[in-house]
Amino acid sequence: MAKPRRDESVVPGTGRRRPARAPLPAHLPRERVVIPAPSVCPCCQGKLIKLGEDITETLEVIPRQWKVIQTVREKFSCRACERITQPPAPFHPIARGRAGAGLLAMVLYGKYGNHLPLNRQSEGFAREGIDIDVSTLADWVGACAVALSPLVELIRRHVMDAARLHGDDTTVPVLARGKTITGRLWTYVRDDRPFGGPHLDGTGPPAAVCFYSRSREGEHPRRHLADYAGILQADAFGGFNALYEPLRKPGPITEAACWSHGRRKFFALADLAKAPLAVEAVRRIDAIFDVERPLNGLPVEQRLTLRKQHVAPLVGELEAWMRRERARLSRHNEVAKAMDYMLKRWPAFTRFLDDGRICLTNNAAERALRGIALGRRSWLFAGSDRGGERAAAVYTLIATAKLNDVDPQAWLEDVLRRIADHPARRIAELLPWNWQKPRPI
Repeated sequence: MAKPRRDESVVPGTGRRRPARAPLPAHLPRERVVIPAPSVCPCCQGKLIKLGEDITETLEVIPRQWKVIQTVREKFSCRACERITQPPAPFHPIARGRAGAGLLAMVLYGKYGNHLPLNRQSEGFAREGIDIDVSTLADWVGACAVALSPLVELIRRHVMDAARLHGDDTTVPVLARGKTITGRLWTYVRDDRPFGGPHLDGTGPPAAVCFYSRSREGEHPRRHLADYAGILQADAFGGFNALYEPLRKPGPITEAACWSHGRRKFFALADLAKAPLAVEAVRRIDAIFDVERPLNGLPVEQRLTLRKQHVAPLVGELEAWMRRERARLSRHNEVAKAMDYMLKRWPAFTRFLDDGRICLTNNAAERALRGIALGRRSWLFAGSDRGGERAAAVYTLIATAKLNDVDPQAWLEDVLRRIADHPARRIAELLPWNWQKPRPI
C-alpha cells in the first residue's frame, strides 16, 4: 500500500506532547486531614492493624487578608527640664498617603503587570469590604511613578550605555477631547546575554526602558537616542533612518535588521496562500535559525568564527536563490514584495556575519512590548499624556525586573518601603540586578 504523500506546500508545525502531571510545590505547608477509619473489621469485627496509607494532595488557597498598621509615637516629658521628646515620624511610600508599600505594589503590578484596570481593582476591593475610589488609586499610581523616577532614570542611563540595543514601538490609544488618538510606547532593550552574558567585560545586566509619545514621528527616536552611537536592532521603520546617517552626531548608529520580520512575511504567504516559493524561503531561513541557535551565549569572537564557518554559506545561498527567483516575478507579486523587503536591506540583514554582538532577531524588544499589547485589550486607552508617561515609567521597572528574574511585585514593595529614606548616593543598590530579597523576620 502506497504511503500518502506529504503536502510540501504546508509549513510543518511542531508536535505537542501530552503534559505530565507535576507534583505540587514541595515548599508549601501541608495540612493533614485524616479520614476516620473503622476501629474494627466491618466483616468479622476483628482487631485492625495499620498497613499504610494513601495520600491525595489538593492545592488550596487562603484568601488575602487586610489589616491596618498603627504606628505609635509615644511622647515623653522630662521631669527635670520639662522638655517633650517624641520619635520622628516614619517615612511613607507616598506623601500624606495611607497606603502601605505592599498595597501600592499590588495596585501597580495589578495594573501594568496583570493588566487589571483600576476600576476592576476597585470593584474587587469593594467585594472584600474595602472601598477605594478609582481616583484615589490613580493618585497612588501617579505618586509611585514620581517616587520611583530615580530608578527609571538609572535604568535609562544603563540601557543607553550598551553597545547594542533592541528597539521597537507599539500603539496605545490615548483619550483626547471627544475622541481617542493613537499614541506610541517605545522600548529599547539592553540584553548582552546572547553574546556571552554579564560576566564579559563591557557587558552588563539586561534592562529595558520605555518612552511615551503622542505620535510615531521620527523626532521621537531621535530624541530618545540623541546621545547613542552603537548598534540598533530594529525593523524597517523609516523614522530610524536619520539615526543611520554617516554625519550624525555624536556618530552614526549601526543598523541591524531583524530576520524574524523578514521570515514573518514569507510565513504568512506559506501558511495562508500555500505559495511554494514562500515555503522554500521559510525552509531556508529556518535552516539559518537552526544553525544560529546553539551559538547563543557564546563569547563574541567564538560566535563570529562559527557564524562565518556555518551560517555565512547558508546566507549566501539564500541571497543567490532569492535574487534568481525575484528576477522571474512581477513587482506586484506578494512573494516578490517579501523578497524586496530583505534584498533592499541586505547589508543590514547580513551585518550579524561581521559582528558577533548582533543577534539574528529583534525578539527581545518584541517580548518587552508583549505585556503592553496584552494590557491594551483590558484598559483600552490611557487617560492622558501624563498617564502614558506614567505607564512608560512603570513598564520600564516591571520589564527590567522580569529580565533579571526578579519578582516585580516583591521588588516594588521592598523598594517603595525603602526609597524615601534611602541615601541618594546609594540608590543604585535598589536596581533589580543589585537588589537582595529581604529575609522574612
